[in-house]
Amino acid sequence: MANVVEVCAMPTIGKGDLVRRFSRCYLLLLFVTTFFLVQTDSLLWAQGSSVERIFFDGKVFTGDAQNPYAEAVAIRGDKIIAVGNFPEVAKSVSENAEHIDLEGKSLFPGFIDSHSHSIDGGLGLISADASEKVKSLNDLPPFAEDAKKTGKGIRGDILEILGLPLEFWSHCEVLNAKFSTGAYEKQSVLLRGMDGHTAWANRALLQRAGITADFLKKLSAGERSYYGVDKDMQPNGFLVDAGTEKIEPLLPQPTPDRLLAAGRAALQYNYSLGITAWLDPLASDYVLSAYKLLADRGELISQVVTFPQVLAKDPAAELAEVQKTREAYKDVPNLHLSGIKVFADGVVEYPSQTAHLSRPYKNTGRNGDLLFDPKKFAELCVAADTQGLIIHVHAIGDRAVKEALDGIAEARKANGNSGLPHTLTHEQFVQPEDFPRFRELGVVSALQLFWAEASQDTIEIVKPYLDPEIYKWQYPARSILDNGGIISGASDWPVSSANVFWAIYQAETRKGPEGVLDPSQSMPREAMFYAYTRNSARAMNLDSIGTIAAGKRADLVLLDRDVLTISPEQMRDAKVLWTMVAGKTVYRAQ
Repeated sequence: MANVVEVCAMPTIGKGDLVRRFSRCYLLLLFVTTFFLVQTDSLLWAQGSSVERIFFDGKVFTGDAQNPYAEAVAIRGDKIIAVGNFPEVAKSVSENAEHIDLEGKSLFPGFIDSHSHSIDGGLGLISADASEKVKSLNDLPPFAEDAKKTGKGIRGDILEILGLPLEFWSHCEVLNAKFSTGAYEKQSVLLRGMDGHTAWANRALLQRAGITADFLKKLSAGERSYYGVDKDMQPNGFLVDAGTEKIEPLLPQPTPDRLLAAGRAALQYNYSLGITAWLDPLASDYVLSAYKLLADRGELISQVVTFPQVLAKDPAAELAEVQKTREAYKDVPNLHLSGIKVFADGVVEYPSQTAHLSRPYKNTGRNGDLLFDPKKFAELCVAADTQGLIIHVHAIGDRAVKEALDGIAEARKANGNSGLPHTLTHEQFVQPEDFPRFRELGVVSALQLFWAEASQDTIEIVKPYLDPEIYKWQYPARSILDNGGIISGASDWPVSSANVFWAIYQAETRKGPEGVLDPSQSMPREAMFYAYTRNSARAMNLDSIGTIAAGKRADLVLLDRDVLTISPEQMRDAKVLWTMVAGKTVYRAQ
């Protein structure tokens, strides 16, 4: 789940048993082979719009609900010029057009991720990411030792490990025994949780940051809830959301070389999964710098939409800063700063419990935190909508969802329907009376349905602490869909894998190691493929991508099987054979 207090380097990766990462060697091999592939394909691309290709004998899913299937596609340069049956499509190209036999494989529009922190993900790929490598507390010390020895986990003089299981935060005394004594007594250590919200700092780092018992005593009860304490009211190292604010300044900003390396790693990761465009929902300085570094070298050919964060405390001043940022980056090719990101709350899992609920957590009596004043948020929504900015809201708890919808409703009331695809993302819990409001307000639901599994993350560290009337509506995708809402495909990478097929498998089956998470919310598979194509293009407010249709960009992906008709398990294991962005082949399976 996305950070409330975002950090300067990728904080966390991984959620669920299916998460897998590319190894460093594999990533290097992928980059090198793709580099030569792109260089070769560029020779054709550089010839201009006269280059014609026709793809035939395929199972084409267009992403267009009016004409969802075809058997042939023709492109000229970077554009699609015809879609349909082979004889019709063949008429659109010259006799010299290249004919490419798909041999019955499935051709899809390029997948679009409507919520992906791709630069953070790239930073994670080149950092000490423990996801799927560290599954128990006993696995952590040798991993940390190696990360320190190789330097992969060193940021400045702090040892930083990413992607740790949330269950670790219930054992802070063990973490202190392992990482606040001996070789780590004077070494600052920061462990990041896989949820993107939580962390743990050893005593050396806490002392350095000024997080002491005296500091905690001066805080209000609400402020103190962001810090873990032991039985003696001493800080035990656990931090959530705002609790990391004193830690982040101690970490150095990534250098341009590191940002460029992260950007390139992110591109290749996305392309290997058939993802050709994405919405990066937190346009911090280093994220924008990374995209500009790629664009300056002609490497950013995917359409990327990204939103600066605002706090809804001083709407006029904050939006003025957003407009300055837009002006500064307006000439960066393929980069669109067309909206704003707002956090309504935090996360629901124990011990964090910062998601804003309509009924209190059973163990604390608190409802979690709403991170904006509703009146100020409504003012922000009206002003942003007037300025043509998309509003993209992180909302986990059911009350946070309602407050976010209320603010957008004020914008619709004041301005009429601007047509802007204002969006809520995550929505782990939604009240039933709010299901139809997504359709009524034209609000897109960017759901991370890879998380919709029966596991510890949705049961043991959630269910005991929530009112049953809230808990039973967890990731209610089908209810939003059946009430006419638009659902877009979203991963929140690097919080979890960006693999589209794994996410669709979870959305359809809702299976996990502990059974099935409310099968009544199972999503139709075809609806999920629309979510990752047409609907995600809608969330980005871009009509040049998302479907295979004449006039659209030639963003295409070839799959090794008919993913619409086979079993969920077979679909989950689908492979991308090649990925094309604007007519350029940017990835090909080896």
